[in-house]
Amino acid sequence: MERIKKFLLRVLGILQRHPALMAIFGFVSGIASYVLVEGRETFAQVLAILMLVSWLLLVTEPWIRALFLKLFGVKMPRMVMRLGTQMVHQESLFFALPFFLAATTWNHSQAIFTAALILSALVSVIDPIYHGHLARHRAVYLIFHAMTLFAVLLVVLPLLMLINTEQSLQLALIIAMVFSLPSLWGGMPTGQWWRMPARFVVLLVLGAGLWQARILIPPAALELNGITLSHQVDRQQRSPGDSLETVSESALRETGLYAWTSVKAPRGLRENIHHVWMHNGAVVDRITLDIEGGDSGYRAWTHKLNFPANVLGNWQVRVITDSGQLIGLVRFEVVASPAALISAIPSEIL
Repeated sequence: MERIKKFLLRVLGILQRHPALMAIFGFVSGIASYVLVEGRETFAQVLAILMLVSWLLLVTEPWIRALFLKLFGVKMPRMVMRLGTQMVHQESLFFALPFFLAATTWNHSQAIFTAALILSALVSVIDPIYHGHLARHRAVYLIFHAMTLFAVLLVVLPLLMLINTEQSLQLALIIAMVFSLPSLWGGMPTGQWWRMPARFVVLLVLGAGLWQARILIPPAALELNGITLSHQVDRQQRSPGDSLETVSESALRETGLYAWTSVKAPRGLRENIHHVWMHNGAVVDRITLDIEGGDSGYRAWTHKLNFPANVLGNWQVRVITDSGQLIGLVRFEVVASPAALISAIPSEIL
């Protein structure tokens, strides 16, 4: 025990003299997870477990400090714990980022959420901003803390528990709120009893806001490998025909339209997704598909034959989850057929 105590005291001394070492380690490990996790599902699952362990250590910080004092008779410097918190934030954000970058539909408003994660990752590695501004404003820091955990859980829960996106979204919100509660008491000034309830309200508002704005949150466990609109699909090869961006009304009514999608999901994960057909911003149809995760992605399609009387104009096919989160979308335009255009020309011109 004495040897362990000496070793720990030596490590703490080094960290106190060179606090940047901990930040550098967090940054490097975060970048390593960013590079290594892509395309390696087993490695991602191992990292997911490590992320959960690090967050458990973070939540139990007061008990760890008390145990450290009891075992070794030395108070763990608060600076070391602050740097440890920063390291967990860095590792978590850089671990989650590749999943969100792959799942984000950039021509949709959900890009705002991913952009916020990118900004948070940058803040976590810039010490003057993180320690000099973020950590000093407890309400803002609480939001940052909860959002970071929420993002990690959206990745971790489907990987480890194989629950669908709606279940993982609900569970991630609950866990992030509960795990953030210990931060409510951090740095609480004496005589200002109202600050803790105020922070609790901030936490509740954040959770409710995230749930209401869930359409802006990319489904991190699902990645759209491809989406194609075509007049035909090769059922044996499970591949679409030529991609279409413009469709004539006559062709649409004669053969209909296939919406072919390839969605990548963790192995073993079953998920309901929906093809939502929209015409000039209004929902026309909603067709449900059941997908199952695998190595190369799940390829499926829907064939729409029934269309309203007026089909001319701008169309979208959105691929969404049960929770309403957008996986991807494709746009196309229906134009009048050549025969209809000729018949519409006044006879005096002809």
